[in-house]
Amino acid sequence: MAPVTALTLAEALEMPALRQAGPEVLAGTENLGRAIRWVHATELPDIARLLRPGDLVLTTGTGLPPDDAPDLAAFARTLADADAVGLVVELGRRWTALPPALVDACRDAGLPLVALTHETRFAHLTQAIGERIVDGRLTELREAQRVHETFTELSFTQAGPADVLDAVRRLAGAAVVLESAEHRPLDYLAGPQDDPGFLEGWHARSSRVRIAGRTGWDPVNGWLVTRLGSDERSWGRLVVGSATAPTQRLVAVAERAAAALSLHRLHSRDRDKLVRRTHAEVIRGLQRDPDGEDARRRADLAGFPTHRRRYVALVVRTVPTGVRTEPGTGAPDAGDVVAAVVAAAHATRTPALVAEVDRDVRLLLSAPPTADLDGVADRIAARLGEHRPVLVTAGPVTDERAGIDLTVREAQLVADAARGDARTARPGRALRLEDTGLRGLLSMLGPDERVRLFVDRQLDELRRHDARVADRPGAALRPVLEALLAHPGSKSDAAASLHLSRAAFYDRLARLERLLGADLGDADVRVSLHVALLADEVSGIAPGGDVPS
Repeated sequence: MAPVTALTLAEALEMPALRQAGPEVLAGTENLGRAIRWVHATELPDIARLLRPGDLVLTTGTGLPPDDAPDLAAFARTLADADAVGLVVELGRRWTALPPALVDACRDAGLPLVALTHETRFAHLTQAIGERIVDGRLTELREAQRVHETFTELSFTQAGPADVLDAVRRLAGAAVVLESAEHRPLDYLAGPQDDPGFLEGWHARSSRVRIAGRTGWDPVNGWLVTRLGSDERSWGRLVVGSATAPTQRLVAVAERAAAALSLHRLHSRDRDKLVRRTHAEVIRGLQRDPDGEDARRRADLAGFPTHRRRYVALVVRTVPTGVRTEPGTGAPDAGDVVAAVVAAAHATRTPALVAEVDRDVRLLLSAPPTADLDGVADRIAARLGEHRPVLVTAGPVTDERAGIDLTVREAQLVADAARGDARTARPGRALRLEDTGLRGLLSMLGPDERVRLFVDRQLDELRRHDARVADRPGAALRPVLEALLAHPGSKSDAAASLHLSRAAFYDRLARLERLLGADLGDADVRVSLHVALLADEVSGIAPGGDVPS
């Protein structure tokens, strides 16, 4: 990949020093775009061993093998094997026309062959081409220094993504997109020639682009793509418009920008983790001692007003979707969920404490006495649900600091009762205790020994049976009971949910009745078993916070 300022052989042929020599290209026209590393004048037939890739060879041919000797063709092949950029031969001293053997060998090897029809001084050519190469390299070094200084300054000032992307646009002179691991554009800066369709169909187009290393070029879309994050856990990609193959300088710009973005993300995460820990401590302090001077002082320092306010707590939990993610992207990032919660709370202009507690994000809102905090909670839930599968639960609104403990506990209890099941979510609003019904009641009573005794008496025989047949697929009877209770109005639907025929399902029902010694057609029996199953399910939940015992 040539540097941006590299001199190609085609460009060299347009220089006055070479143009005056009457150059004629006899072979290798397709490779005239290669960059010249340096230029050498020689009459040695074995010069190839002294060359480096990209060197241009000037000769009069006086020291080369005879016209019809196989060694002349071999000479051309050795230059091609050494990755020379071309062979320039001055006519007049040995040849008035180049031998067909040399022309054919260069054509076969794809080696550019140029005949100079006028006498010229090789020293003059070497100096002219060398000066252009040196000037180009100096320009390249100055550009590299400019790139280095730009991103070093951005790192020192801990510049945000917007500043980094603006620097990329200035240095690259092209459109820039920062996208998430799910190929959703997070930010976009148009290039000098704004293409209104640059983002059109972005998700589908970006999803098809795969790069083997950290940085790669996609010629179909004309994108230079750099991965953000590690190989195992990529959190996004930086895309720079590049209609042609990118230069080394552009690759360096993209990779320095990727490093700056990752560094900013790391610093932001560290700062945010400290803030989240502080918020968690403030919430716990307000729960334990809501009227204590220390709790109120720490809340004020955190920007959370407590004088003549009302409060409500929310819990946000990521819901498993069962959808496979792109390799390398990993599971949804908890930090992204926290950032989304902070943004959603900020959008409502409501002071909030946001903390991570185990697998959940806990949110405590503070508002004036006249505010509709239930409405605020629902707006936050609606905003979060637009782009990610989350369960949002809320406790009751309280007008006293003493009620903070209750609203926090109840929001957590509802989240645990719902078990993060997407079916329990309410689109556009937060889930509350009244939405969980019996499951919510059993969550509150779960640790009660009397509930555990009831569950054991109802389900012990079933547990022992299923343990005995654990090595026999399809022999367990608990799924049969669960299917029957999930489809109380239709045994056909219950059988279908287990992929069983009606006859097979009825046979297992009969075995289940014998095992339990109960009539499953009796409504009271069904209710008792249903309650026992729900209690057994919710009692196994390890609470995500300080749920009351």
